[in-house]
Amino acid sequence: MTLRVAILGSGMIGGIHRRAAILAGANVVGVMSSSPARSEEAAHAWGTEPIRSFDELAVLDADVVHVCTPNAQHVEQTAAALSIGAHVICEKPLATSSDQAEALAASAATAARVATVPFVYRYHPLVREVRARVRAGEFGAWQLLHGSYLQDWLLSPRDTNWRVESALGGPSRTFADIGSHWCDLMEFVTGERIESVIADFTTTVPHRPHPASDNSMPTRTLTVDTEDAASVLFRTASNVLGAVTVSQVSAGRRNRLWFEFDGASASAVFDQEFPETVWMGGQSQDQVLHRSPSVGSADARRLSSLPPGHAQGYAQCFESFVADTYDAVLGNPRDGLPTFDDGARSARIVDAVIESARTGTRVTVADSPVTA
Repeated sequence: MTLRVAILGSGMIGGIHRRAAILAGANVVGVMSSSPARSEEAAHAWGTEPIRSFDELAVLDADVVHVCTPNAQHVEQTAAALSIGAHVICEKPLATSSDQAEALAASAATAARVATVPFVYRYHPLVREVRARVRAGEFGAWQLLHGSYLQDWLLSPRDTNWRVESALGGPSRTFADIGSHWCDLMEFVTGERIESVIADFTTTVPHRPHPASDNSMPTRTLTVDTEDAASVLFRTASNVLGAVTVSQVSAGRRNRLWFEFDGASASAVFDQEFPETVWMGGQSQDQVLHRSPSVGSADARRLSSLPPGHAQGYAQCFESFVADTYDAVLGNPRDGLPTFDDGARSARIVDAVIESARTGTRVTVADSPVTA
């Protein structure tokens, strides 16, 4: 069966979704951009149909809708997609508040639709290898969970983006945007759950050019009301200490998601800018594991799509995530697929981090609501 796919959002991330959809064998039947005119332009460039309204989206009868728009639009567009019976892939954050994210997760469950969030770093083969070794008990009790996610794409005061405005991106920028990835990956790999946080934010560039809606040179400035960097100290439900630092103003750091998970018997270090290896530490000796489709856990081998020595990275992670989502739509679910429940979990962590940074106190991460 060839799935019919509609994509809402034609920017950079929308293009990544489109490529992954095509590689997974889907038919992209329509695209919606920020206006009817832009939707027509995107449709012409992509060789598909323009979607000018939600009514036109319903007529297309898409099996899967990809929501790739600014954060503040996710709730309305995801709800619209679910209302017409589509399965949904929604970019993270799922919503700009945990209440809204929980509501979307509940709606997807009620509709019995496959609903996923692109926490795609789960799809690095060596991440799955570490996870398999954790499950096999190779690390022992956790001693410390720490790491960072550092970028520099907003380093200059001249740099800007719709995400810097809380009205469009939500009350947290850097932590919600990339800290959410780190926390999801930590919980996914280690099996630990963040129970409480102590957080602090900093905005190092207080004013930026106002993003121009027509992509012309900005002529106004805005006062930035979202954070450029954040540090979070946390404890898990089993009382393991952890820490993560995130930044979008760290010079030379393009997209460095790094973790070290230290157990009583072994440690693991992974840097997603160098995803072909992972360092495994032991008290008597250390080793470096190399990605290979012929060794390691079943999941690591399955997701290793290129031969050794041929660099495999973010693009292949995204392709594997979309392919797994489509497999679930077709009735063949895969282990590790990040769902709206994971998106709602992330939103609860983000809310706790925001509250802690605001009050200067330790804040407990809210439990998931109990549903009948």
